[in-house]
Amino acid sequence: MAKIIDWDSHIGRRLSLRDLHVFFVVAQEGSLAKAAAQLRVSQPAVSQLIADLEHSVGARLFDRSSRGVTLTIYGRALLGRGRSAFDELKQGVREIEYLSNPRTGEVKFGCPEGLSQILPPVIESFSRLYPGILLDIHEEEFASFAGKLRSRSLDFVLQRLHGRPRPEDHSADDLDVEILFEDELVIVAGADSRFSRKKKIDLAQLIDEPWILASPPSWNHKVIAEACQARGIPMPKVVLSTFSSHIRASMLASGRYIATFPRSVANYFAGPFGVRVLNVELPSRPWPVAILTLKNRMLSPVAGVFLDHLRQFTASNYPSVARPA
Repeated sequence: MAKIIDWDSHIGRRLSLRDLHVFFVVAQEGSLAKAAAQLRVSQPAVSQLIADLEHSVGARLFDRSSRGVTLTIYGRALLGRGRSAFDELKQGVREIEYLSNPRTGEVKFGCPEGLSQILPPVIESFSRLYPGILLDIHEEEFASFAGKLRSRSLDFVLQRLHGRPRPEDHSADDLDVEILFEDELVIVAGADSRFSRKKKIDLAQLIDEPWILASPPSWNHKVIAEACQARGIPMPKVVLSTFSSHIRASMLASGRYIATFPRSVANYFAGPFGVRVLNVELPSRPWPVAILTLKNRMLSPVAGVFLDHLRQFTASNYPSVARPA
């Protein structure tokens, strides 16, 4: 591999965006044949283009075998830097579109189902102000979100954190974390529950009731387990284990069940499902709701517009979701 590559003479005049696009597709498919099929060109054409690209950069980008191709260390380096360059170019085009019409564009972000209940009023007010901006929401778990965020498929992610980030935790060193508001876990029942009208309830009174509770190691289960351990009482009688907020809210309507929710979600379900927050003392465990973005990545202007709207909304509606005095 050449130690020094003169960009103008060796790379700048030979390397095109099309070359990089084909390189990305081959890397993604792990096969020259599959890449050719996706690009609707012949396999020899793809093979020749990759060979020319390797000649231009002065390094082998793929290892070939009968099972396909895999990236070399040089290929991985080009993939990471090239993807960033493509993303910046795409954001530049978006910015041009925004400058020509600041009320149009697309925002892609991740938000798990358990947090999405805070979004409808945000989207309703935002869409009235910016009807030309498309919001594309992906509802998955964070493990999937993190990969999409790092591959720049998503602009940002809304996520509940299990406590505030610890300095010794380096798993998200490439992400910026902005706390929107502090949430907390609460115990809830339906409007027809015999507990919904009681002013003060001891946790021990609820242990033998039928509970709906997410399984360990969920935050819901952890906080309830800590509360029971602190009181020296057994864990509740769990009859349904689910992460689904809508299933929990629907089941509570019968008045039979006890469940847990983040306070912000319980407040949202209070209207349509009659969910009532029970006055039960639990360990004080902040549950931050955060915006996660990729470090050193400039977001599109329309993503910035939506995030500003989200910040203003949460500041007005969730200044503190702590237990009222």
